[in-house]
Amino acid sequence: MFKTVKKYLQKDFSWIPSENPTHSYPSLTGKLLLRHEIPFEDEIVGDLIAQSILTRVTSIESYPWGRRCRRCGNTKSYLFGKMPHATCGHTCVYCRSCIQMGRVVACEPLYYGTSGFEWPLHEHPCQWKGELTVHQQKAANELVTLVRTGRGEKLVWAVCGAGKTEILFPSITEALEKGKRICLATPRTDVVRELLPRLQKSFPNVNIQALYGDSPDKAGNAPFIIATTHQLLRFAHAFDVMVIDEVDAFPFHNDASLHYASDRAAKPQASMIYLTATPRKKQKRRVRSKDLPVVFIPRRFHGHPLPVPQLKLTPPLHRYLQKAALPPKILQQIAHQQQTPRQLLLFLPSIKMAEQIADYLKERNYEVQSVHAEDRGRAEKILAFRKKEYRVLVTTTILERGVTFPSVDVYVIDAGHVVFDEAALVQIAGRAGRSPDDPKGNVIFYHVGKTDEMLDAVDSIHYMNRLGKKL
Repeated sequence: MFKTVKKYLQKDFSWIPSENPTHSYPSLTGKLLLRHEIPFEDEIVGDLIAQSILTRVTSIESYPWGRRCRRCGNTKSYLFGKMPHATCGHTCVYCRSCIQMGRVVACEPLYYGTSGFEWPLHEHPCQWKGELTVHQQKAANELVTLVRTGRGEKLVWAVCGAGKTEILFPSITEALEKGKRICLATPRTDVVRELLPRLQKSFPNVNIQALYGDSPDKAGNAPFIIATTHQLLRFAHAFDVMVIDEVDAFPFHNDASLHYASDRAAKPQASMIYLTATPRKKQKRRVRSKDLPVVFIPRRFHGHPLPVPQLKLTPPLHRYLQKAALPPKILQQIAHQQQTPRQLLLFLPSIKMAEQIADYLKERNYEVQSVHAEDRGRAEKILAFRKKEYRVLVTTTILERGVTFPSVDVYVIDAGHVVFDEAALVQIAGRAGRSPDDPKGNVIFYHVGKTDEMLDAVDSIHYMNRLGKKL
């Protein structure tokens, strides 16, 4: 039975035509769509199917061992449901695993848009005037070689603040000059929002689109796409170069459907690039076994070491948090910090705590806001913080990675909480000291007892700094 399941779980895309016809529909190319997502009348859709520009795909397959959703790869029986369907008049199976992207129902096909569109060749697309460090240039050269030769994969293991985005510029340039299509995917919406203006500034004459849950642009018809990993569920054999940023981050690292989607979104001969500062055990095992080629960058672009967190025991912390307050010891530290030119990132383990502590600080006349995953105004608040319109930003792990502020201190309240694993704590510490004008920054973990995750995070940062110093 296991071998049978494994056989059907392999990337079976036999429904994709072996010879993709050239066409003029960039809004369809490499897409895997529901019928209502195709902006054409039925007659035009029929013509596109006749020309093999669109291909009907069975949405939910049935096997002796169960079912599989062809969009997200789900095979778990409890993630399938049944519902009366108005179109066919029967009770039909649907997939609950990817329902947030629109309901996939067994009686309705998916539509695959052939990837035969010819993307433009760009001359000298990169207008970035900066210079890479020796270690950045080494990594960049390896990525250029990967993109130039085609099929293959590479892990870029770079410390927080190493300048991973800039390392990509030469390989992105290589791809655009050759007419290749690129996707830079990341698990977090906030990272997509931050990357878009940076990349538009560096590649001003390239059509770059950002796709995320509530993005204003949904077309996905550009040669360069920046997207959340969930958006990859709408693509199949679309990209010549696939970059997965923060490959270790939630929800990507533990969601099989997102791995399935990212593999399918890449063309068979695609170049796969993975970026991370904190690889998970799976990636480390693949590196050790030489199954995953790696380039390591242990120093920040400005050459200064990573700030090492201070661990401060605060026994009454939980008692104060239950009252939606902070101990005097932490308040004194915040007051002292406010005398410095740096802003403050204050991390809390839950949305409720973040909002309560923000209100608590506002009552004491601090210039403060809170942001979290359910905050619809978080983009505006983050921008206001970046413009220094207020001094303190209280947040959850939503800002643990992918966002850059030039001069901040970082405090983690209740650092021993289960949500703060080693990777999260390393990433949070990495928010400080990112600017060459202020490369230090203070990182403090307030706790009621040291955890292995806290100690491992500190050891990891020490290790990176030692390795960076040797190099």
